[in-house]
Order: sequence, then C-alpha cells, then structure tokens
Amino acid sequence: MIQETLKNCTFLDEKIRSLMIPIERVAHVQQNNSLEHALLVLVKSGYTAIPVLDKETKLNGVISKSLILDSILGLERIELDRLHNFKVADVMEEKVATMKLSETFSKALALSINNPFICMTDDNGILKGLLTRRSLLVYLNQEMFQKK
Repeated sequence: MIQETLKNCTFLDEKIRSLMIPIERVAHVQQNNSLEHALLVLVKSGYTAIPVLDKETKLNGVISKSLILDSILGLERIELDRLHNFKVADVMEEKVATMKLSETFSKALALSINNPFICMTDDNGILKGLLTRRSLLVYLNQEMFQKK
C-alpha cells in the first residue's frame, strides 16, 4: 500500500539542488594537507567526514576522523606524533557518493541510506555542494506529513 502511494508522489522526481549546502559553506581539505590539519578542520567544524578537493575544487575523495585515527593507531597507544607524517591523500577514501545537480530526490534518498552526505558535482567533477541525509529527511517529512 505504501509503495503504491509513493509511486504517485511527484516530489520524488523533484530536482534536489535547492536542498544542498553550497560549496561556499562546506568545510573541506586538500589532498596535500597534513592529517593534523584535516583533524583540526574536522574537530572545529564538528563533522565526522568532509570532502577532499584539489585547487580547482574538483572532488578527490572524503576524509574522516575514523580514517585519521586508524592511520595513527599503534600497538599500544595512539601515536599522535605521526599526524604530521601523513598527507590526506595517504588515507582518504576515494569512493564517494556523488550526484549531478540535475538528478532527482529519489536517487538522493537511495544514496543516503549508506551515506551521511552526498557530494553534488558538475559534469567536470567540480564540487558544487553537499546534500545531507538530514536535509533529505526534513524535506521528505514536509512533503509527506506537513503539506495539506
């Protein structure tokens, strides 16, 4: 019953550009930044993961607190002194959930199941913004339960 109801929902075909956080407001790092710098950006921003960009804002991957911590775990302690020995490129995740600006809400919803955010790119791989799982859920809640 719910599946039939959702098939008739036109908002699933809506473009999601209006829901994204624009690049100007996205915390990010570059591949050649140290892990120490990346960890500082992550801690200060309050995020667990952020995009890794090149100088032209092309998306190269994602860096997270857990990737950084995994890289400095020793046998008996966390080796914080190793943070400056590694670059972001050494430990970043290159497989990233991405979408084009013209794609629809239904694709974003499917990608958000396993990703806290989706990187929104143009045809050249330039990051234009982030689409968070939270923004998708807020939109879905408004469309399904608050519109009359």
